[in-house]
Amino acid sequence: MKLITNNQNSNFYQHISSLLKECDSFIFNVAFINFSGVQLLLDIFKQLDKKGIKGKILSSTYLNFTEVKALEKLKEFKNIELKIYDNSEIGFHAKAYIFEFKDEYKIILGSSNLTSSAFKKNIEWNLKTIQKKDEEFANEILNEFNQLWQQSTMVDETFLNSYKDYKKQIQNSFKSFSSKKQIFANSMQEEALVKLNFLRKKGETKALAIAATGSGKTHLSALDVKAFKPKKILFIVHRENILLKAKQSFESLISDFSCGLFTGNKKENSDYLFATIQTLSTYYKNFKKDEFEYIIVDEAHHIASPSYEKVMDYFNPKFLLGLTATPNRMDKTSIYEIFDENIACDIRLNDALEFNLISPFHYFGISDINTIDYSNINLNDIQSLAKLLMVNSRVDFIIEKMNFYGYSGEKRKVLGFCVSKEHAKFMSEEFNKKGINSTYLTSNDNILHREKIIERLEDEKDSLEVIFSIDIFNEGVDIPSINTCLMLRPTNSPIVFTQQLGRGLRKAKGKEFLTLLDFIGNHNRAYLIAIALNGNRIIDKESIKFSILNDFANMKNAHILMDEISKNRVLEQINKENFNTSKYLKEQYYEFKANLGNKIPILVDYINFDEFISPLNFISDSKSYIEFLKKVEIDESFKLLCDDENFLKASRFLQGLLPIKRVYEFVILKYLISNESCDIENISKFINKYLEKVSKKTIEHAFSFLNQEYFDSAQISRFLKLVELKDKKLFKTKEFEEILKDKRKKEFIEDSLNYGILSYEESFGIKDYGMPFLKLYEKYNMLNIAQLCNFNKIHSSFRGSGFLKFNNDFFLFITLEKDKYSKASKYINTFFDKQHFSYVSKPSHSQEKGDGQRLCDNKKYGVKLHIFIRKFSHVDKKVQPFIYLGLANCVEYKENKPIKTVLKLENSLSDNLYCEFTKIL
Repeated sequence: MKLITNNQNSNFYQHISSLLKECDSFIFNVAFINFSGVQLLLDIFKQLDKKGIKGKILSSTYLNFTEVKALEKLKEFKNIELKIYDNSEIGFHAKAYIFEFKDEYKIILGSSNLTSSAFKKNIEWNLKTIQKKDEEFANEILNEFNQLWQQSTMVDETFLNSYKDYKKQIQNSFKSFSSKKQIFANSMQEEALVKLNFLRKKGETKALAIAATGSGKTHLSALDVKAFKPKKILFIVHRENILLKAKQSFESLISDFSCGLFTGNKKENSDYLFATIQTLSTYYKNFKKDEFEYIIVDEAHHIASPSYEKVMDYFNPKFLLGLTATPNRMDKTSIYEIFDENIACDIRLNDALEFNLISPFHYFGISDINTIDYSNINLNDIQSLAKLLMVNSRVDFIIEKMNFYGYSGEKRKVLGFCVSKEHAKFMSEEFNKKGINSTYLTSNDNILHREKIIERLEDEKDSLEVIFSIDIFNEGVDIPSINTCLMLRPTNSPIVFTQQLGRGLRKAKGKEFLTLLDFIGNHNRAYLIAIALNGNRIIDKESIKFSILNDFANMKNAHILMDEISKNRVLEQINKENFNTSKYLKEQYYEFKANLGNKIPILVDYINFDEFISPLNFISDSKSYIEFLKKVEIDESFKLLCDDENFLKASRFLQGLLPIKRVYEFVILKYLISNESCDIENISKFINKYLEKVSKKTIEHAFSFLNQEYFDSAQISRFLKLVELKDKKLFKTKEFEEILKDKRKKEFIEDSLNYGILSYEESFGIKDYGMPFLKLYEKYNMLNIAQLCNFNKIHSSFRGSGFLKFNNDFFLFITLEKDKYSKASKYINTFFDKQHFSYVSKPSHSQEKGDGQRLCDNKKYGVKLHIFIRKFSHVDKKVQPFIYLGLANCVEYKENKPIKTVLKLENSLSDNLYCEFTKIL
């Protein structure tokens, strides 16, 4: 390494000009480019152009320092690709110069931009390093650059003209530039647009987009309409106050068609019509049935209500898109069924945070005042809980913390989540006494009153600062400028916590982040906060503990800090809690049921909440979900259902396959429920909806699997045979047909299949992962691999002491933390860095022959080493799955029987996963 500064003997310009002249290609990644800097490099760029040496230059509009003249000059060079990172909400301050040579990269990182003053005059510190092409550091830098490059805008005439005009207007001011009318899909929306196009190509006419509040559902629908190019569309909303925002979003993207309103006050004649369901349900027959080619339903979880039902039954669009953040089941049917189980996207809160779709937040976990003692309080006893919290000293404490932590923006705009109406009223009155203008809203207040109060809070000139409420703000309310949330009740559900957090995460002008103050008491369920904040990042109990100790550093766009008292309280509870006990599972179930309005959940209901609660734990506890319901519900009908042994065996078979790792079997069974039989040809068309590429060999294997050809004797006796294979056709067995005659049993079977398929789509999408069908970082067990290799023998024989093989594919299953009493405890496997780790072979393996020889020289023998790793074999007495890390190659080996090797992963581990595997608590 070498430090590069500007001094009398050397300067930054000398280094980059010398490297440019020698390199095979180059990359510049700088915040600012001025013509003064470009001018000094013109001769060199011209030489490189003649030699065909290509380069990429990425700069930004950050603070508008980059000059149009410099960009125009760089555009003259055919060998240079030029892009601009144009995001007014994120500061771009990177400076990196990467030069490629035959076997290595020479990299300069530091403070210098592409300006003449940076080249020779300024005080600049830059570090030069040389990296071999396979070294991790170089790959990390290139990966970071490639991600930024993909998110950036190509510099073309349209961009340059827009930027030039804007710079003329603002002259030397520091307002952020954003190119007018150039609105691009974010990465999550791009995936959804690809899926929507895929579904339409397969002949599908409906889809559902599920996305966290504020993550761009309306924008997504506008982008898809732009791609679809319908002559007429209908956009239906549940509430009039969001109609204008939806119309504006479309108008910002689409100029070829007119947009108008269809409400109680306005009935415009436009190509693209934005209507309230209240008005439309009265006047829908004024339109032809096929009037609209494309219909969008916002807040689509209301679509099963009577007003929507008659409207949707009337119209016949070419495509129907539903938008929702909460796909809860209606009384009549599942929202997934209404949209033919076609999920365009499922963007969770953590996804939206990671991709910067919503506002960042700063969470402060604050230990509640000592006088609040929850130890003798039932958290479900609302009256007693409210009485405990309605004390003046706590109000003073809350105001003190609000003032200490502050907020983002000019005016404080607060939502406080309370226990009850009485608690909300008390808080409002006490805040007003303290000089903080506050009010409260409950379910007793009508919509007009609520909207008036919200308008006052959002108004910068209005003195109202705080709204206290109970459950009415958990979902479906849009207050973008909220900059503070107060969690004034103990967290009893991670789902409710996340819904409340989501109220403050919509981006808004003048709001840089959301301040979230959570007052944590000594109640025995404080640990649920950690689960709520971690979401789907949880691998095991140790993951939660490490996140807390590390202040949730693994979360992007969120700063999470708990005071020491709260942190220790949560850690202590996690250590004590066994997440697999029947008591814990029952509590989880009852909380979730309450969240659904006390409807008994079916499996599909859990799909959008699997970050926090999984029915697979209930199934694992009781062998099937129906048997779990028999335990936790007083309804005698569940006992009667469980008395049918064939139904139980069928349920155990289907749910024992969850979560499915290939979709074929479940799609085949779903098809057979409505059809007498299926063969390879007709089922391939049906599976085609779920996969970009369908394998007929895999269909054949799935037929044989369902025919129990790969079952051992124990499995045959344990599970009901649902189908029979005759002359390459599948038919339902008599026993299965008998089950399907019972409407309720059929519903349970369909629910199992739908849950399996929907959760598969969420994890794997439509992508073809080849053979064996393995997705990087997905969780697997050994039996999964037999199925995913199309292994054509008894699958339970496809197990071993961590080493399995199928042709030239070796599957290495590695547990890092061994039980000290097990025979395997003497074989230690350890990560050295994000790519290299030690692996000890089977005791029988030798370097000189057989599988041991092929392991050591896997590349020479064409052997693929598939790596599956878990940290612990069991957590709370429950077997843990393995995480697939992709392929590796043996780079070192020594000794015999067993062989001690060093393997190198082809895909370097992410920081989070590396931390999971190597951290020590």
